[in-house]
Amino acid sequence: MSLQPELLELLACPQCKQPVEMSGDDAVQCRSCHRSFPVRDGIPVMLVYRDDRKHPETAPRENLLPGTGPLLILNDGKPGHVNQSLAFAQLLNRDYRLLEVGFKYRTSKGFSYVADRLGFYSPRLFMADLPTGHYDAVVSAGSETYYANRTLSRCLGCKSIAIMMPKSYRLDFDLIVAQQHDNPPPKPNIVSVPINLSFSQPQGVVTPEDNERYIALIIGGDSAQQKLDVELLRRQIEKIMQLFPGHRVWLTTSRRTPTSAEEMLRSYAFSDPIWYSENPVNPISDFLHCAEYVFVTADSSSMISEAVSFGNACVEVLPLSVHMPRRGKFIRLLSRLEEMDCLHVFDGSCRCCQKKVDLCFILNKTK
Repeated sequence: MSLQPELLELLACPQCKQPVEMSGDDAVQCRSCHRSFPVRDGIPVMLVYRDDRKHPETAPRENLLPGTGPLLILNDGKPGHVNQSLAFAQLLNRDYRLLEVGFKYRTSKGFSYVADRLGFYSPRLFMADLPTGHYDAVVSAGSETYYANRTLSRCLGCKSIAIMMPKSYRLDFDLIVAQQHDNPPPKPNIVSVPINLSFSQPQGVVTPEDNERYIALIIGGDSAQQKLDVELLRRQIEKIMQLFPGHRVWLTTSRRTPTSAEEMLRSYAFSDPIWYSENPVNPISDFLHCAEYVFVTADSSSMISEAVSFGNACVEVLPLSVHMPRRGKFIRLLSRLEEMDCLHVFDGSCRCCQKKVDLCFILNKTK
């Protein structure tokens, strides 16, 4: 429903205090920062969400993970898995030690499923330096770690905590932190979270200049379901530049960014671009802290999770191809977060989606 011109003249963007205008029939958009706000039943809903509110529950609850001792985190060599386990410790403000693990033989993993069903746990199935000392829990993510987790927790006399659903293993870990898009069953020991566990804080990789406004581009690469369409990415960037002519543009690529995409991106005059192939640093937390909008390609649930759980930036997701998949857990993740107003799938226009998922609060209030 369109608003009367007289009412539009009275409205101002709650973020930058500039005039707004109609954007279609069901939204108003700021003329300056381009944030979009829905019009519902003839009423503009002009709210700005931030993650700097304080919750009364900021310390781990005793019934989630008793004690204050360190955690033993198992490392399978996959950054996406290890980072989630590290995030669990950091969100609960717990010390930790990393331990590398892996199955001894190719057949060991298959045998571990049977051994777990039979309740047989032996360190002979995996490779690891058996730890000593006191730990409150063994924490791990990934199918290469779950059997070692169950075994070491028994040896050490502490709790076992699985990050992500430990498929093919019994679900009687002391605690399982599972993503909602994996459809975890309703069990007392399972904590359901809307995104991957992520912990972020500014690193000082980029520094904004006074009186400048920024947007940021986070460019990944091919996903398990789709390949990055470089020509579509070029058109997306051209449209973004048109929407934000007065903003400076930060950019970072990732280890997944194909050479063809990087060559195309180098034709633009970005502000201090970070090419991962030359400088493998992660500026995402700085982007989220300092930029007004962050545009991230739809190839990594980890990058999406970090974007919607930290900072104040509005999050726009760039489709990898013209035809997005309609099924799959990654699509379920995007759909759920879009319903929560945590992100918007970029369609040539932007929305003010800066509501954040407070993982610390979710974990602390659980149980």
